[in-house]
Amino acid sequence: MKISILLPYKENFSPIYPGAVSLFVNDTVKESKFKKKIIVYGNTDYKKTFKCNYVNIPLNKSKLRFTSQSKKYIKEFTKIELNEKSDLIEIHNRPNYLYDLIPLIGKRNYILYFHNDPLTMLGSKTIKERKFLLKNTYKILFNSNWSKKRFVEGMQSKFINSEKLSVIFQSAKKSKFNIKNKKNLITFVGKLNKAKGYDIFGNTIIKILNNFKDWRASVVGDEARDKIYFNHKHLKIHGFLEHKKVLKIYENTSIAVVCSRWEEPFGRTSLEASSSGCAVIISNKGGLPETITNGVILKDLSVKTLYKEIKRLIVDKRKRENLQKSSHKNFYLTNKFVSSLIDQCRSEKLNDLNYFNINKNKKLRILHVTNFNERHDGRLFFNTGRRLNNGFIRLGHSILEFSDRDILRYYKNFKDFKGSKSLNDKLKKTCYNYKPDLLILGHADSIFPETLSDLKDDYPSLRISQWFLDPLNKRGPDYERNKDRVLDKCQFIDTNFLTTSPDVLNFLPKNNENFYIPNPSDSSFEILENFRKSCNMDVFFALSHGVHRGILKSGKFDERALFIQKLMNVTNDIKFDIYGLKEVQPIWADHYFKTISNSKMGLNLSRGEPIKYYSSDRITQIIGNGLVTLIDEKTGYRDFFNDDEMVFYKNINDLSEKIQRIAKDEKLRKLIGKKGKEKYLKYFNSTLVANYIVNKTLDIKDKKKYLWDK
Repeated sequence: MKISILLPYKENFSPIYPGAVSLFVNDTVKESKFKKKIIVYGNTDYKKTFKCNYVNIPLNKSKLRFTSQSKKYIKEFTKIELNEKSDLIEIHNRPNYLYDLIPLIGKRNYILYFHNDPLTMLGSKTIKERKFLLKNTYKILFNSNWSKKRFVEGMQSKFINSEKLSVIFQSAKKSKFNIKNKKNLITFVGKLNKAKGYDIFGNTIIKILNNFKDWRASVVGDEARDKIYFNHKHLKIHGFLEHKKVLKIYENTSIAVVCSRWEEPFGRTSLEASSSGCAVIISNKGGLPETITNGVILKDLSVKTLYKEIKRLIVDKRKRENLQKSSHKNFYLTNKFVSSLIDQCRSEKLNDLNYFNINKNKKLRILHVTNFNERHDGRLFFNTGRRLNNGFIRLGHSILEFSDRDILRYYKNFKDFKGSKSLNDKLKKTCYNYKPDLLILGHADSIFPETLSDLKDDYPSLRISQWFLDPLNKRGPDYERNKDRVLDKCQFIDTNFLTTSPDVLNFLPKNNENFYIPNPSDSSFEILENFRKSCNMDVFFALSHGVHRGILKSGKFDERALFIQKLMNVTNDIKFDIYGLKEVQPIWADHYFKTISNSKMGLNLSRGEPIKYYSSDRITQIIGNGLVTLIDEKTGYRDFFNDDEMVFYKNINDLSEKIQRIAKDEKLRKLIGKKGKEKYLKYFNSTLVANYIVNKTLDIKDKKKYLWDK
């Protein structure tokens, strides 16, 4: 087995002036279980290199003016590859290298690492280029969620195989922490230029040192282009230092400042400051908020705001020391941890593990008519129809899927413009062949009432039920339309199952049996256990302008966007991971689950005013995967869950306070996430909901007690 790591041309894989990529590769390779199988390829003029298995690719300088040294570098690497083929080729931070490698050595198992903004790099700026990368790589790894978002920006979900996209943060060595070693020292590490905010830091630190005589400041870094100078008797400018010396300075530092202007994809300096137990102040740029577990995030970047936060930490010693302790205690992005994540990606490809199991026992014949979204290529696979199907199958029933929306699309023609005639005719023929005991409709709006009447006539013993998930609040979206959809076929429906409590709906006909059902969770879908691990993001929320559309609609207004913006404005030092707003496209299917796997809390915010028991199906994905669920108390979910299983809020300010409290208390966060998931999957799972639907529709007496059936 051979794993080749290809560094960017001129990346100094050396302890002398190393780049961030070299540090990352060196640190993680040393911890890798594959370290004896890994060869790092690069090009450096320094004779002293890191102690990994490294091969330097020397290049003779070309006399031709326009000869690309990078292309020569790639050609030399391909000669090595053609002679000794690698099982994996890992390319760091140079997507354009793939355009040269593939024609020369063909398709291989490529893993591409992004350490910078993908939209600024050669080979990944355009959507066409990013489609090429998705098509020709095994995995694409990003050093932050921000970088990953940038990669998928403007791309429709159908072009994204989220299985290929993963976030693996950079890593650092967790230093030994002793609060007594911390001195009255404020440190800045990085390029001494405006992009890194050095001018802001310098102007701020001069004021700080003038006002706090017992404090000192330390600056590590240099810059050949920008010439920004600051002078003070308590300010020491070291210039460039070896990495070990930088870490030693951080061990003595009380306050570390990373105040970049530019959208940093990640930010190694704040990561290392956090690992050394510094009280870290960062700007809210790019992926910087993802580099720390605890710290101060500047809402806006200016001398005034930076001065205020540094002063606050200087004056409040208790707060400063608590921040230092929690920063070090909660730091988890160690070299060993991150290396294990990379090894997991490698192992998945090298071992090709795959597991599959299904229960095929049969009892009832159930024909399930809903939108199974075949035409969306799996983007909407994880829906309620599938969850219920899983429940029916676990109960031993035979299930036939009938995807009404797909049939409409495939069968429409000039004689049947909408395809509805063909749909209803096909349903009749299917019932004739399958002979179902139970016909279940889920949002099957194009099935004619007359069709159900005919089926009832033809099959007197056939029972028909429908489930409905959309909001039914008078002050909610599409109220009149949704009400009509529920009532349209009620004359021929035996039972209605709604995710809003029927006792607050005055339009339901009395001749029907109407029941509340929760959005069902499913143990095969909700497989994450966020409460068992450290998460980098605090609050996750995603909305869309319609599941079938899949992308944001220009000019579309959603009142939840205002709620989210207000919440973010009043909530300090919290990392929000928001989708479906401000041109960040909605996410779906596996991409959705991969994203929420890194969040502590999920906001369960539905459109319209809260109504008894109503929630969109996002609640299952939040609570079912071990995130702390944040929900409006007016939904009435306290009837089912306690305060140590869900977090109920009264208003935005109340929600903001609870978010900040939970974000700072990992023990509490994990407890709520764990208890919430366990209870929801125990009492609101798809098997129980499926059983409830079957028994209520067929009038089967059930001794089982359902938590929601009060």
